[in-house]
Amino acid sequence: MENKKIIISLGGSLIVPDEIDVPFIKLFTETILEYTKKGFRFSIITGGGKICRKYNVIAEELTTPSKDDLDWLGIATTRLNAELIRIAFGQHAYDSIILSPSNIPVTDKPITVGGGERPGSSSDLAAVESAISVNSKHVINLSNIDYAYDKDPNKYPDAKRLENISWAEYRELIPKIWQPGLSSPFDPIASEKAESLGISVTILNGRNIENLKNYLDGKDFIGTTIQ
Repeated sequence: MENKKIIISLGGSLIVPDEIDVPFIKLFTETILEYTKKGFRFSIITGGGKICRKYNVIAEELTTPSKDDLDWLGIATTRLNAELIRIAFGQHAYDSIILSPSNIPVTDKPITVGGGERPGSSSDLAAVESAISVNSKHVINLSNIDYAYDKDPNKYPDAKRLENISWAEYRELIPKIWQPGLSSPFDPIASEKAESLGISVTILNGRNIENLKNYLDGKDFIGTTIQ
């Protein structure tokens, strides 16, 4: 890739599918470190995943939380995941998580790690704002799916996979309004901002590390690009 400033939105479903996935974290960090030796720099924004949704469910059983309450719970889980990933990179990562992705500090470390920033969207928006901060026009969205589809493939056997799609087409397929805990390949608020700024997003299955390497090496890959 010509631009070696890479923004990764790392889904919480990869970090904590049910329990913390130690083998995945080890393989992911080893891969990222391999590419830092090739001159790549990474800004990684972690999601909350199932642990976020579990906290939201419990909060709603205990009381009647506001949307902001639920979002702050989600933000806390993304930051907890971010701390774990930062620590996994050791001395190669900036020494604290980034609380404001729109203002990533200048550092000689090749890796910065952060989570969500504020209520009203998922950590996908933080990834878009990280791209703006480091003057990048692309975000890699690592999740547990190979492609985005025109409808939920778990419910509709005739769902069609999407390899290339415009932002206008993609935004017609997803909810228009953000709700805490919303499960969408890339959230509506982040999608709107990415479209307005000319930032593209490529959705890859994070468990297929060889596919991520193919993408970084400029080779053919399995995934969906939205632009």
